Amino acid sequence: MALPNEISTNKLTRLIGTHECPVIIDFCVDDDFSEDPRLIPSATRHPHTEISTLIPALRDKKVIAVCQKGLKLSQGAAALLRTHDIDCEYLEGGIHAWRDAGLPLVPYEKIPEINADGHTLWVTRLRPKIDRIACPWLIRRFIDPRAKFLFVSPSQVNNVAEKFDATAFDVEGAYWGHRDTDCTFDTMIKEFCLETDSLREFAKIIRGADTNSHSLAPQIPGFMAASLGLSRMYKQDLEQLEAGMVLYDAYYRWLRDAKDEIHDSRSKIAVTS
Repeated sequence: MALPNEISTNKLTRLIGTHECPVIIDFCVDDDFSEDPRLIPSATRHPHTEISTLIPALRDKKVIAVCQKGLKLSQGAAALLRTHDIDCEYLEGGIHAWRDAGLPLVPYEKIPEINADGHTLWVTRLRPKIDRIACPWLIRRFIDPRAKFLFVSPSQVNNVAEKFDATAFDVEGAYWGHRDTDCTFDTMIKEFCLETDSLREFAKIIRGADTNSHSLAPQIPGFMAASLGLSRMYKQDLEQLEAGMVLYDAYYRWLRDAKDEIHDSRSKIAVTS
């Protein structure tokens, strides 16, 4: 039974990847972090000695404090944040419990640097269809919830990346791009070590739609139709991205939680097999 103000690994893993995921902050000291420099998906690092700088950004948010073992650092940080009326719990057992449960951890070296505004900045080609919506969805749900995305003409992606310290993706020659038969979404889940069953299945649907390989999964034609419909509904790429987040959330939750559920038109409730 979880203690007050404590969250289990099982409960937290159900929240990660959803729009309801709390803000996750890793308070590990540098020596502890250097032993295993990986983060729980969507987490950011912050010194426990500078908690006061977090207060303005955490107002009205649900927060999870994390440290190596779920002891003094995360419990102390969570308690201190609660004195500022911030709803904060700590992760039971810390990073070690998460790791020992075989749950995904993101290599810190793979995450682009947080800029002065407190988020990662990414740039890709304008007028996205599939991969260029899929990748921002993955980044916001599993890497950096505050990530910002720039959509520019194809010829200027690398120039904008250089001038604005942004990370280019889904453009020829970029590290975050297509590799062999993989699309950029495949590359990201592999490099970020996010190859869960649900995301691997999602990658197959995205790859099939992005490369016109509809035989990979029966959901691909419908997914492609919805994606192309969104591209026609919105002239502004950022508006299309926000609408696409809902579509991708729905597909992910279906893959993770509802694949075996069917709907019987003779009943008002779903029938599960």
